[in-house]
Amino acid sequence: MRFLNILERKFGRYAIHGLMKYVIGCYIIGYVIQYLAPNLIGYLTLEPYLIFHRAQVWRFVSWVLIPPGRSNIIFVIIMLVLYYQLGNALEQTWGAFRFNLYIFGGVIFTIIGALILYAFTGSGIPVSIGGNFTTYYINMTIFLAFAVCYPDMRVMLYFLIPIRMKWMAIVYGALIVYEFVIVGSASGRVAIVASILNFIIFFLLTRNYKAISPKEMKRKHDFRRGVSQPHTKGNAIHKCAICGRTELDNPNLQFRYCSKCRGNFEYCQDHLFTHKHVQ
Repeated sequence: MRFLNILERKFGRYAIHGLMKYVIGCYIIGYVIQYLAPNLIGYLTLEPYLIFHRAQVWRFVSWVLIPPGRSNIIFVIIMLVLYYQLGNALEQTWGAFRFNLYIFGGVIFTIIGALILYAFTGSGIPVSIGGNFTTYYINMTIFLAFAVCYPDMRVMLYFLIPIRMKWMAIVYGALIVYEFVIVGSASGRVAIVASILNFIIFFLLTRNYKAISPKEMKRKHDFRRGVSQPHTKGNAIHKCAICGRTELDNPNLQFRYCSKCRGNFEYCQDHLFTHKHVQ
């Protein structure tokens, strides 16, 4: 987290605000190509052999136009709207710079994974691996990140079944594991690991992502509001949550809010450091 803070101070001004609208725009272009000129998709895939032996360098970038999955137009619209909302929510939670780093990290790791796989399969052999390296799992990491930040948010599955995000994330995680262990080929496994590496780094290695979680931010907001806007309890302004004393009982008593308790709990000077924190 300290490293991210340093990066944000130095490069935060270069962050792209509203990044998801550009991501969704790329998918829309990709869907148009799929339906109107499907043969062109083959010229967009991430194929290291063609990049290095045919100088088709655009493939380093063009593969992000390939949309995640293909289905009927109704499902496509629902998917685009869903991921647009999830991405915007994450950007508002983390800030534009960290969300940019998360998305571009997934893209860069995917490219590196393709290059590593190409190096191991033989740099002079025209092996087609581009079909495995798409934005499908990068989109999954957006969903997983949102579920970690908002685990208790309810969504309507198929517009009928209310379900919490954390349970859907478990299903998504199980699906990824199933595809990695059972279904995936060697190249597919490399693609999966490379695409979700941004999620692993952000949420498993840093270990203190709760500091930017919505619950923690709300708790800090409620605490600051409670400190700046004291509320009246009866005829007294302050009241200890342990002993119940107010400034009317003793004008010399000092009262403080506890930053470690969840909610607006105020304590007198005798109980501020001795009370059990409310979680």
